Amino acid sequence: MRDPSPNTSRNPVVSLVTVVLASLLLPISLTGASVAIPGVAADFHSSLAADEWIVNGYDLTFAGFMLASGAFADRFGRRKVFVLGTAVFTLCSLVSALAGNIALLDASRAVSGVGAAAVLTSGSATLAQVFDGPARAKAFGVFGTTVGVGMAFGPFIAGSLSTNFGWRSVFLVPAIAGAVVLALATRLPESRDPQAGRVDWAGTITFSGALTALIAALIEGSALGWTSAFNVVMYVACAVLFTLFVVVEKRQERPMFDLGLFRQPQFVSLCVGVVALVLAFTPLLVYLPSYLTAVNGQTTMHAGIDMLMLTVPTIFFPLITGYLLRWVPVRHMVTASVGLTAIGTAWLTVLHPGIGNWAALGPYAVIGIGIGVSFGVMDGAAVSSVEPERAGMAAGMFNTMRLAGEATGIAVVGSLLVNFTRVELGSKLDAFGGPYGGKPGELANALNQGQLSGPESTVPASARAAFHQAATSAYTGGLHTALWIMAGFGAAATVLVAAVGAKSRQAAPAAEAATQAEPDKVAA
Repeated sequence: MRDPSPNTSRNPVVSLVTVVLASLLLPISLTGASVAIPGVAADFHSSLAADEWIVNGYDLTFAGFMLASGAFADRFGRRKVFVLGTAVFTLCSLVSALAGNIALLDASRAVSGVGAAAVLTSGSATLAQVFDGPARAKAFGVFGTTVGVGMAFGPFIAGSLSTNFGWRSVFLVPAIAGAVVLALATRLPESRDPQAGRVDWAGTITFSGALTALIAALIEGSALGWTSAFNVVMYVACAVLFTLFVVVEKRQERPMFDLGLFRQPQFVSLCVGVVALVLAFTPLLVYLPSYLTAVNGQTTMHAGIDMLMLTVPTIFFPLITGYLLRWVPVRHMVTASVGLTAIGTAWLTVLHPGIGNWAALGPYAVIGIGIGVSFGVMDGAAVSSVEPERAGMAAGMFNTMRLAGEATGIAVVGSLLVNFTRVELGSKLDAFGGPYGGKPGELANALNQGQLSGPESTVPASARAAFHQAATSAYTGGLHTALWIMAGFGAAATVLVAAVGAKSRQAAPAAEAATQAEPDKVAA
């Protein structure tokens, strides 16, 4: 419903340029930040857990405040929320660039995620308000493509900036671009939903709190111990807050989450499928640059170039998928997207120190194609799996599940990498002196931060070749084990999505026949 507020001028070109530029910054800020981790670790001498919060803090608040931001924009005005979100994102990006310690950097990144959630939800709502009919479809096509471009080229852009200007430029450039968006945002038309209800703050706080407690336990567990006092407190907090979230949502007149949707098998299977996709893809964006810089001694720019083999297919295959849907049913495309990603993740275990680009191209491309296909079908399939009147709720819940899966996946895979690398190192370091001698956990943390030259310099020159061999083989072995687990989860999700899709197809004709038979029964 359009709001008859005083500011009704639409400015379609300015609106599109403003929202598209903003939507380009958000994925770059996610995928690009991971490339900055080796530089941050070298400057601040920070722990791996602290470095992981650079990415996870942003993704966590992005997920937790997505639905609340949308409701806030509907009630108080989309332009107001867009401007506020852009201002928060820009200011926090500037603080990140100027941060003098890891705590301030982590905190600014977490607050930046709140701003990003506000920008994305109010920006997409603004486009829906400004454009109608075929123009709206084209506008959202440009919007979606821009998000894909930002995700695809984020590691390359950040790697180039970090190599040439230092890691701080990875956050400074988005701050400058954010200031441009902020200037343009003043020309956006204002709109709101006069029938919008209250923001579900109780649901937002309990959901975000439960997710934060879970992520904190996963990130800190590898360093503090999985049964440490901190982790036990986080486990209990997660359980209590999640229980409160369920209770709160059941009592809400207009809940943030319609928990009844989780009783629909097809919607649940699609949620499991998208979690499997982001569990395979997002951790690779975060941790592969560190692997390439540590094991192969690459610059962050070179690592970013290598990552293009993984990310570029995600730009083109949503369009190709839309064309193929003329002949291939959606359920087959959904199954193919999850299956291809699982196959590519398993194939990626060919990675080893010094591997050439041609040898790595195959698995990178297969994963990228699988993710690209999912961009073309998953959201539509999720919305189509529920009743039309619940489509908006389903879309919001599905995107929240995707973002929550990203944050959880980054934390899970990070912990797996550290633990598996430590196990692979075993007693191999006992023969070396220095601060890493007999301390596999310390070296595992350093490797997963993209740091190897530093630890190598602590052992005698005559022993560095052996130290390098032990470290790179252990890191590679740990990565392979984590990849197999990710691929296994993807394979299980593929089977689930295929089985539920086939069952729903069989059930549809029966339901249609029953519906047609009902009038005959009444007439009789």
